[in-house]
Amino acid sequence: MNKEELKAADIENLLWELRDDNQRDNLMRFFKTGIGQYGEGDCFLGLKVPQTRAIVKQVRLLVDFEEIERLLYSRWHEVRLCALLLLVEEMKVCMPKKKDDESTLKAKERRREEIVRFYLRHARQANNWDLVDLSCEFVLGAYLRLSGKEDYDILYRLSQSDNLWEQRIAIVSTLEFIRHGIFLPAINVSEKLIDHPHDLIHKAIGWMLREIGKRDKDVLLSFLEKNYDRMPRTSLRYAIERFPESERQYWLKRPKC
Repeated sequence: MNKEELKAADIENLLWELRDDNQRDNLMRFFKTGIGQYGEGDCFLGLKVPQTRAIVKQVRLLVDFEEIERLLYSRWHEVRLCALLLLVEEMKVCMPKKKDDESTLKAKERRREEIVRFYLRHARQANNWDLVDLSCEFVLGAYLRLSGKEDYDILYRLSQSDNLWEQRIAIVSTLEFIRHGIFLPAINVSEKLIDHPHDLIHKAIGWMLREIGKRDKDVLLSFLEKNYDRMPRTSLRYAIERFPESERQYWLKRPKC
């Protein structure tokens, strides 16, 4: 079978065969699909992430962008996750290797750009926090780090979006930089989003700050000193989670100006 033969419907059928009604009900509660909640109306098959990953591993070399796009617009949460994980796999194939010659490196660079353009064009289909978190770091984050862009305009633009999921993509994508000891993108995006009203952004900011603190506590402390008065309580709790208890209590009880 080649890429032209495997269709989105075939992949959706593979996922459908693994459906679990009991697990589906649990997931719908966990991902807040009730009226007025952030995942309102989302539909689940009831798969666990490793099950979806197993399907991705099975079909990853057989799916083209057109079929991935169809998967992204499925009503089923796990089908959309499958599409996003397929893009992650596409990006992995395009990562540079020491043995690559100049021609191969340029071809991979072009392919990475194609993948990211596609991802950004359909970013709002990553419409729950797990869909964002399992894809953006490895697609957009990896692309930006490898491209060597210094202004990170894409992240800043996404942070100013009117869409919650694009805003979460902006902050969580910076984890790729953090893992490589580059903290400025996360610091800057956190400051742009620090007044955001939604708890999912507060948690993401705190998560990124905690990851920075694991690598360079002084950078985290500098951020806290500068931004403490503006920080949502959830962000602060996440950020200082690994501090010694006495230090945690200092920050938790510190009065705001």
